[in-house]
Amino acid sequence: MNNEIVDLQMKLSFQEALLDDLNQVIIDQQQQISRLELAIETIKVQMRTMQTSIHQENGQQHEIPPHY
Repeated sequence: MNNEIVDLQMKLSFQEALLDDLNQVIIDQQQQISRLELAIETIKVQMRTMQTSIHQENGQQHEIPPHY
C-alpha cells in the first residue's frame, strides 16, 4: 500500500510539472501572438501610408500646370 501511495505522489508531481511547462508554453505563445499582431498593424499602417503617397504622386503627375 505504501508503494502505491508513493507512486501516486510521483505521478502527481510529474503531472504538476507538466502542467507548469504547458502553461509556460501557452504564455510564450500568447506573447508571440501579441507581437505578431502588433507587427501586422504596423505593416498595415505602412501600406496605407505608401498607398496614400502613391495616389498623391499620381494625382500630381496628371494635373495640368497652371500656365496652360
